[in-house]
Amino acid sequence: MSRKRYPEEFKIEAVKQVTEAGYSAYDVAERLGTTTNSLYNWIRKYGPQSSDYQKASQATPSEIRLY
Repeated sequence: MSRKRYPEEFKIEAVKQVTEAGYSAYDVAERLGTTTNSLYNWIRKYGPQSSDYQKASQATPSEIRLY
């Protein structure tokens, strides 16, 4: 059995559904066809507490275009 790979943009959008839109992790995982465990891992990596998220939120609009 092979593992399904999701693009980074997909993961970030899934995290936003939980952290910003207020949906439960279970509902988002069910709807997207992934596991809650994977979703919680993505939240740790891409969510508001991650360093990548904080770095992007502190960037100016011109800096964001450079990424």
